[in-house]
Amino acid sequence: MTPKSPRGTANNISLMLNTVLGKDRFDKGPVDVQELAVEYTRQIAPDSHIEHVIAEDLPGCDGALVPGDSQPRRWAIMYDRKQNAGRRAYTIAHELGHFMLHRELVDNDPDFDGGFYCSKEAVEHGAGRDIEKEANEFAANLLMPLDDYRRQIPSDQLASLERLGDAASRYGVSLTAASLRWLEYTTTRAMVIASVDGFALWAKPSEAAFKSGRFLRTRSDPFELPAASLAARKAPAKESLEGIRQNAGIWFPEPTVEMCMRSDKYDFELTLLHFEGRAPAYQAEDEFEDSYTQFFKIGARG
Repeated sequence: MTPKSPRGTANNISLMLNTVLGKDRFDKGPVDVQELAVEYTRQIAPDSHIEHVIAEDLPGCDGALVPGDSQPRRWAIMYDRKQNAGRRAYTIAHELGHFMLHRELVDNDPDFDGGFYCSKEAVEHGAGRDIEKEANEFAANLLMPLDDYRRQIPSDQLASLERLGDAASRYGVSLTAASLRWLEYTTTRAMVIASVDGFALWAKPSEAAFKSGRFLRTRSDPFELPAASLAARKAPAKESLEGIRQNAGIWFPEPTVEMCMRSDKYDFELTLLHFEGRAPAYQAEDEFEDSYTQFFKIGARG
C-alpha cells in the first residue's frame, strides 16, 4: 500500500471544508475537529468509522485511538479530560491523523493490536515513532492551514506573542502549537524556547535562524537561561509580553528582541527571540541538528 501523505491528506479535508463552509471559515471559528472526526469518517468509511470522541482519565497519555473488537471495526478517540480546549483540539486532530493514515496497522502489526496510545510529547511534538510525526503533521495542517496562516502573519513579518496568541485563538490551539506552526514557514530569524525554573526544556529556531547558527543545545546538558532573561528573572507580565531588547552577549553574540509568556496552569514559560537581518543565502551542510529535533529524538530511541 502506498503511504499516505500527512499534509496531502489534511489538505484534502481542508479543501472540502472550504467548499462546504467557505474560504473565510476561520473568521467564524476554528475547525470543530470533534464533529469532523465522527462525521467525515462516517462518510469515507461507513462500516468502520470513528463512532465516539470521549474524555477519559489517561495516565501517561494525552490521547488514544482505540479499535472495537468486532469486524468491521468501529473506533473511538479518547483524550485526557484534564486538557484545556486548545490541547484537546490538537489531541483529537492527532488521533484523527492516526485513523486517516495508520489504522491498518491495528490488523497488520502486533505492536498496535490495542490501538494507538500517545504521550504528551508525541501529540505536541511528534516524538517517538515516525507515525507520531506523521499524525502531528496531519494535525498541524488540518487545524492551521498555511494558506490562511500566511494571510494572518505573512512569512516575512516578525510575530509578537500577542499576534501568535491571536492565531492560537483563531485556530483553537495552544500558544505553543501556534508558535511552532509559525516557525515552520517564517523566513525571519526567530526562536521559541520552553523553560521551567530557569532551564530550557527545548528550543526551536526557524530555518533562517538555524542556518545563521542560532540554536541551543539542550540534549546532553540542561541549558540554563541567561540571568538577564525575562523568564529567569520572572519579569512582570506587561514587560514580558511587550518585549525588551537584549544586548549582544546575553543570548547570542548579537542583540535580540525577547518576549516571554508564563503559563501558570502548566508551570512553564514560552520565550520568543527575534534576531535582526536574514540568514546567509547559502549554508553548507549543518554539523548539528537544532536542539528541538535532538531533544525529541530521545523519545524515538526509547
